[in-house]
Amino acid sequence: MRIVAEHLSYIYNAKTPFATTALDDVTLTVEEGEFFGVIGHTGSGKSTFVQHLNGLLRPPVRKRGKKRGPAKLMVGEFDLTDKKTDLRALRRRVGMVFQYPESQLFAETVFDDVAFGYKNFAEKKPEAGEVERAVKEAIEIVGLDYERVKGMSPFDLSGGQKRRAAIAGVIVTKPEILILDEPAAGLDPLGKREVMALLNKLKQSWCKTVIVVSHDMDEIAENCTRVAVFSEGKVKYVLPPAELFQHTEELLALGLDVPLTAKLVRALKERGVAIDCNYTMEDFIAKVLAYKGGVC
Repeated sequence: MRIVAEHLSYIYNAKTPFATTALDDVTLTVEEGEFFGVIGHTGSGKSTFVQHLNGLLRPPVRKRGKKRGPAKLMVGEFDLTDKKTDLRALRRRVGMVFQYPESQLFAETVFDDVAFGYKNFAEKKPEAGEVERAVKEAIEIVGLDYERVKGMSPFDLSGGQKRRAAIAGVIVTKPEILILDEPAAGLDPLGKREVMALLNKLKQSWCKTVIVVSHDMDEIAENCTRVAVFSEGKVKYVLPPAELFQHTEELLALGLDVPLTAKLVRALKERGVAIDCNYTMEDFIAKVLAYKGGVC
């Protein structure tokens, strides 16, 4: 499923004294199969944008008989400016994981929590055994022991296990697009690496496209194929990380951080050492070790 947004704008509390423009004429395309990053400072519009992609927020809809307005938002074959778009069908194919998803766990058992998403979005009433098969597969793909955790209260799981269980509850329908808002927020370095490894695993075997909203530039540099930078409701850049993080000064001026590797490249350059890398730690270390006094 390809995502195409053209001239997308959104105003919170429109037509009131508290009106706030969150998106301002955004045009952006996410190709099927990407590991796509979305970054920006708080209030930049990045979360508002991704909440449009499964219909949590809606662009102005067309009234029957009216021609398409200037705004366009297509997610696969779903036209989000069409009032008749089947949002339930869309949400079956576009999964959304919010920040700290473990706070949304609610059922008595892990099984019931994960099964809720499957039952809620199933096209028809599931046949006997179908729910259990889907839940078992989702729990196991996120790295949990199905037999051990299925009957446990989700609140008895560890912090990392809770996050995995919450993700399982979203991916149980096998969405084609998986969107995550700060998926590694609040985790220690090991937990962050494990979550990002899980997302790469899901992309390879479960969800075709992964979209991550993140403040962690190291996560973005290590995992994403392309990155959109939001600022004041507009898209400032859409570039692969290897190109984006060459704009260190511009990103810092927008109130953003840059990966540790970009900071090291900048510091070395000030000392006359030019390192040309793709800003992953592996490539940075390889280029530094290969440095012979010239440009590497």
